[in-house]
Formats: sequence, C-alpha cells, structure tokens
Amino acid sequence: MAGSVAERPVAVVLVAMDDEAAPFLALASEIGEPERVGFAEERRIVLAGQPVVLVRTGIGFVNAASAGVAAILRFGAGVPLISAGSAGGLAKDVAVGDVVLGARLLNADADARAFGYVLGQVPGMPEAYDAAPAIADAVRRAAAGIADLEVREGAIGSAEKFVTADLAVTLRADFPDMLAVDMESAALAQLCHNFGAQFVSVRGVSDLCAPDGTEFLTHVDDAAQRSARLVTAAIGLLGG
Repeated sequence: MAGSVAERPVAVVLVAMDDEAAPFLALASEIGEPERVGFAEERRIVLAGQPVVLVRTGIGFVNAASAGVAAILRFGAGVPLISAGSAGGLAKDVAVGDVVLGARLLNADADARAFGYVLGQVPGMPEAYDAAPAIADAVRRAAAGIADLEVREGAIGSAEKFVTADLAVTLRADFPDMLAVDMESAALAQLCHNFGAQFVSVRGVSDLCAPDGTEFLTHVDDAAQRSARLVTAAIGLLGG
C-alpha cells in the first residue's frame, strides 16, 4: 500500500542544492508544499511508495548540520538521515558517473594532531563515523538491482572547500583511502552520532576535482540523478 506525505517518514533525505533536490522531486509520486525551516527548505514527498522528508539544506557544514538538527528534533532520532547529491571524485580509480556509498565519513578539515588526535578527527569525537549498517545494507541491495550504476563503497571526506587539483593532491596524500569529497556529509554524520540517529551518505561523482570547476557544472545534474535513483530504490527497501 502506497504511503502518504502525511505519514511518519521512513527517512529524511538531505541535499545541499536545488539541483540535487530536483531528481527526487521528479521521482516522487506525491509532493507536499515547501516549508522554510531556518535557511533550509523541507518538503514531504512519497518515494518508492514511502513517505520521506526531502530537505534542501544549503551548502556547507553549518547549513547541513542546522537542517539536520531541525529534522531530528521535528521527526525524532529514530528516523534515519541520508545525505545525497553530488561529490568530487578523489581516488584515482574513481570516475565521473560513479556513485559512492560512504561506509566511513570523516572531517577532512579537522587537524588536532598537536593534541594527540589523528588527522580528520574532531577533538572528543570518533576518528571517523561508520554508516548505519541497516541503511548501508539497503543501499547495497538496491545497487544490486540497478544494472547501469557503478557503485563504489569507501570513505567520504567533507571539507569547507571546493576541492580543486592542488588541494586534491594534498588530500590524496593525507587520506589515501578517501574515495570522494563533499561539503556536508561529515557534519551530518557527526550530528547523527551525537543524537544516536542512523546515517548514510550516497553521492554521485560529478567531477574529479578539476581545477576550473567546469566538470562539476557539466555533470552535477547527472550525478544528482544517479544518487537519487539509488537512494529512492534503497528507501523502497527500508519501508518494505
């Protein structure tokens, strides 16, 4: 039986930009009116027959975290949060068009090594944040049913910088296992850790940290669409 926007959501999906929200709206069978919550915009929608809250957070750590906290306080920590949209491919074998399931999330800006922490670790927090097993498993099972998606699994790092070629060289040296980078997922992972909420990040690779940014502008819509297809399929399994 199909869900309704009025029902308790099975997940909150957070994207940074309108370009990343658009494919979810295109896939939705029912769309509620937008509601402004601080800088963010929330919409109740139905994806794969399941009630979902789609949140356009704005770009960056603070916008993502404030929107995520608002969602947790409104819908409860029992509703999982999913970070979706685009990312820059960092690992040398990652290609534009791949989708990355963030099995581990870390803050690529954090450097408190002077106090004994590891690179990427915020003081007092874990070294990295693991994806929620049940949600990650739903993404894996959904990926198995989508033949034309290349899905990679590994670490996603987040920073308050758009990663271009020079910074990418440094990040590859500092974080050799990092597949992709974005500007929101680690902040959302940390707040979910703090609230005891389940979290996963599923990001489509829009660029390979190109120096002029044109690759991102060319492929951001495609990357967002691939992320949305996989997240929507996973949501269908979560509600089953």
